[in-house]
Amino acid sequence: MSKKIIGLALCALLLAFSFPAEAQQPKKVPRIGFLGAVTPEDFPHLEEAFRQGLREFGLIEGKTLVIEYRWAEGRAERLPEMAVDLVRLKVDAIFAITSAAARAAKDATTTIPVVFVGVSDPVRYGLVASLARPGGNMTGLGHFTPELNGKRLELLKEVVPSLRRVAVLWNTGNESHEEQLKDLANPAKSLGVYVRPVGVEKPEELEAAFQAMVRDHASGLVVLASSLTHRHLRRIADLAIKHRLPSVMEFSEFADAGGLLMYGPTWAGMFRRGGQLVGKILKGAKPAELPVEQPMKFEFVINLKAAKQIGLTIPPNVLARADRVIR
Repeated sequence: MSKKIIGLALCALLLAFSFPAEAQQPKKVPRIGFLGAVTPEDFPHLEEAFRQGLREFGLIEGKTLVIEYRWAEGRAERLPEMAVDLVRLKVDAIFAITSAAARAAKDATTTIPVVFVGVSDPVRYGLVASLARPGGNMTGLGHFTPELNGKRLELLKEVVPSLRRVAVLWNTGNESHEEQLKDLANPAKSLGVYVRPVGVEKPEELEAAFQAMVRDHASGLVVLASSLTHRHLRRIADLAIKHRLPSVMEFSEFADAGGLLMYGPTWAGMFRRGGQLVGKILKGAKPAELPVEQPMKFEFVINLKAAKQIGLTIPPNVLARADRVIR
């Protein structure tokens, strides 16, 4: 057998071995970062809603997708370091919950796509250029708190027609709360109520905050959403009942924990949509061209147990509008 024939045979053999090897090359599994300000225990059903949105794009955790979870456990100062860690891992996208997490992600990267939820006003906080055309590496769902806080104050006034002084429990460590307090000025004026902000930085300060509300003769309470207030919903609800304060917040868990009223977007729907947006981006869509969306569905919950405990009768016309009543 000639050297030429032997050489051709060896080439053919090498090619035969190389094709199966190439065919067996595993496809790259996308990796996304999940950046949360609280703990997984705080949002168990919302995590699942997010994964459901991903599954609609064929992205299944543990099979066709890897999710890197980072939870700040209520310590917002940890978020920047966690965002940098996700960037260091070269994730394909970041899902950020709350304004603080979104800000940390923005500061950490200008190239990795970021989808956010729980941001009250993405334009005001410099996350996107505009709602219609975000223009950078970020998009998501804003819930436009100024209008919703005004609606909550209105509902509180309907439930307590004699309402004159309203305490607003806010987190002094949350950068969005100062703006939200300013936004409450106009609806408060139109409703004829005086708003008294009461700030806390740590859960240990909650009892003193409620004592200050009582000294100020508050007859109602609006709780601004933050990782701190979310983690201590039951304690806040208990303190409101103890001091006979009709209360309202945006999380349905607040009403479930004993708070009087809840009004706000359905968070499960927002998390599911967030998963869908991440799926779109991993399939090739550009965040700069995906408009920031508003929640389309809102929920109104009344806790009649809480009303009875504080000696309050809910007007029938208000009760009739509730999506859910806890009896």
